[in-house]
Amino acid sequence: MNTDIENLFKDKVIGHPAGLFVIFFTEMWERFSFYGMKILLVLFLTAPFLSDNPGWEWSRENALALIGTYSSLLYLTPIVGGWIADKITGYKWAVIIGCFIMMLGHAAMVFETTWSLYLGLALLVIGTGFFKPNMTSMISEMYKGKESKKDGAYTIYYMGVNAGAFFGMMLCGYLAENIGWSYGFGLAGIFMLGGLIQFWLAKDLFGSIGERPSKVHEVELPQNINEESPKEHDTTGATEKLNPFTSIDMVLIVLSSLGGVLYLFNDPLSKIGNINLLNFKIGSLDGSNVVILTALVLFLYLIITRIGRYSKMVRDKIIAVSIFGIFTVFFFAAFEQSLGSMTLFARDYTARALTGDSAMIFKIIDLILTVAPLAIITWVLYLLFKKTYKKIPYSNIILALTFVFLWYVVFYKINNEFSKDTTEVGASWFGILNSFFIITLAPLFSKWWESKYNPSVAMKYGIGLILLGLGFGILVFGTMGIPQGAKTASVSMIFLILAYLMHTMGELCISPVGLSYLSKLVPGRMIGFMFGIWYLAIAIGQKAAGTMGGMIDKITEQYSLSTFFLIFTLVPIGIGLVSMILNPVLKKLMHGVK
Repeated sequence: MNTDIENLFKDKVIGHPAGLFVIFFTEMWERFSFYGMKILLVLFLTAPFLSDNPGWEWSRENALALIGTYSSLLYLTPIVGGWIADKITGYKWAVIIGCFIMMLGHAAMVFETTWSLYLGLALLVIGTGFFKPNMTSMISEMYKGKESKKDGAYTIYYMGVNAGAFFGMMLCGYLAENIGWSYGFGLAGIFMLGGLIQFWLAKDLFGSIGERPSKVHEVELPQNINEESPKEHDTTGATEKLNPFTSIDMVLIVLSSLGGVLYLFNDPLSKIGNINLLNFKIGSLDGSNVVILTALVLFLYLIITRIGRYSKMVRDKIIAVSIFGIFTVFFFAAFEQSLGSMTLFARDYTARALTGDSAMIFKIIDLILTVAPLAIITWVLYLLFKKTYKKIPYSNIILALTFVFLWYVVFYKINNEFSKDTTEVGASWFGILNSFFIITLAPLFSKWWESKYNPSVAMKYGIGLILLGLGFGILVFGTMGIPQGAKTASVSMIFLILAYLMHTMGELCISPVGLSYLSKLVPGRMIGFMFGIWYLAIAIGQKAAGTMGGMIDKITEQYSLSTFFLIFTLVPIGIGLVSMILNPVLKKLMHGVK
C-alpha cells in the first residue's frame, strides 16, 4: 500500500484520517462563500434602487438570465479543470489555484460596480472549475485500498458541503439584508481566504497524494476513452471493440460546444446590455434559438452515432445513463428555482414579519439551528487539533481563527435579533432549509437504501421528481388567493417551508444516486467522458432554471402566480411517472446493475 496513505490513516478523527477533515473544512469554507454569495445575487440585482439597502433594480427576467448562465458555467468549467489537474497540476495544486481565484472573485464582488460584478462572476466560474472536481478526486486517492470506508468518507465530506452552504446562506444573507450587500459579499470572501490559507498550510500532510502526475502512470483502469484497455465482453460473449473519437466526432463536439457557449453568453447580453451576438432570423426562429437547437441536434447526433458503435451491453448501459441524464435536466430545471424564483417569492410574496410569541418562537428555533451544528463542528475542529497540532500547527491556528470569527458573527446575529421586539425573517434565511433538511434526513434515506425495500434507480428518480413536483404543488395551493399580476403578497411562511422539505426529499432520491449509478454502468475507461456528459446535463438544467424562472413576471401578469408554480408541479410529476413506467425497460438496459 502507498506509504502516504498508511501515514494518513495513522492519525484518525472519528475513525477517518485527519486529512479528510482538512478537506472537510476547506470544502466547508468554499461552500460557505459560494452559497453565501449566490443567494444574495438575485436579491441584490432585483432590490429597489431607492431603498434603505439599495440594489440595482434589474428586472427578474434579466437577473435570472445572468444567474442561469453563471450557474450553468459552474458545471462546465470543472470538465476542463479536472482535465488540467489530471494532466498538469495534480489535484492538490488545482484546489489551491481554485481557492485563490475564487477569493479574488469574492473580493471583486464587494465593490458593487458593473465591472466588478462581471469580473467577480468570471473569476468564481474559473476558480470553481479548478476546485470542484478535484476535492473528491483527492478523497478517492486517499482511500485507495480502503474502499470499505469510502462511503463513510463521502458522507462526512457531504456534511461539510451542506454545513458550509447552511452557514453561508444564513450569515452572509443576514449581514447583506440587515447592514449592506458589501458586508455579505465581503464575509463570503473572508472565509474563502481562510479556507485557502488553511489548506495551503496543511498540504504537506497529504504527502504525494494529489501531487502533479508523474510521467510514469500506474493505471488501474484506463480513464480515457481512447486508451487501450483489456477487451471487455458482453453477455453474448462477443468482444467489445474500442471506440476512438473520429474526426467527425471531434468536429461535432467543437460545433455543439461553440453553439452552447454562444447561447449561454448571448442570452444575458441581449437582455441586459442589448448586445445581440446572434442578430438574425430563420423563419420564425431568432438567431439564439437557431443556434441552441442546432447545437442540440449536433450533440444528439454525436451521442447516437457513438452509442451505435459500442457492443450491445455497453450500448444498453449508456442508453440507460442517457435517459437518466434527460431526467436530471428536468429535475434541476425545477429544483434550482430555490435560489431564483423561490428566493424572490420569499422576499416579495411571503409574510416574514413576526411579533409577540411567534417572533420569540422563531428566535429560539433560529438560535438552536445556528448554535447546535456550529458547536458540533467546533468539537470536530478540536479533535482535529488534538491529532495534528504537531504536524500542521499553523493550519490549525488559521482554522481556529476562522472559527473564532465565525462565532463572533453568530453572536452578533443572535444578540441583534434578541434585542428587537419584532422580527423580520430574511428572504435569504429560507435557503438554509435545504441544507438543514439534508443533514437531518440523509441518515433516514441512507437506511432506506440499505433495506430490503430499496427501490430501483428508475423508481428513485420517479419518487424524487414527484416529490419535487408536490413541493411546487404546495406553493400552488398557497398562492391561489394572489390576484393576477400582483407584485407583492403575504403568504404564510409554512407553504415555503413545506415546499423546501418536499424538494429536499426529492433531492435525496436523485442527487446522490445519479453519479453512483453512472460509475456502476459505464466501463472504467469511459468514466471521465461520461462524467463530463453528466455535468453537461446539470448545466443545461441550470440554464433552463434561470430561463424558466425569468418568466415569473410574464406568467403572473397574463395568468397568475399559481399558474407559474403549476408548471413546475405538473412537469416534474409527469417526468417522474414516465421514469416509473420505464422501470422494466431501464432494468433490462442496465443488465443486472443494482
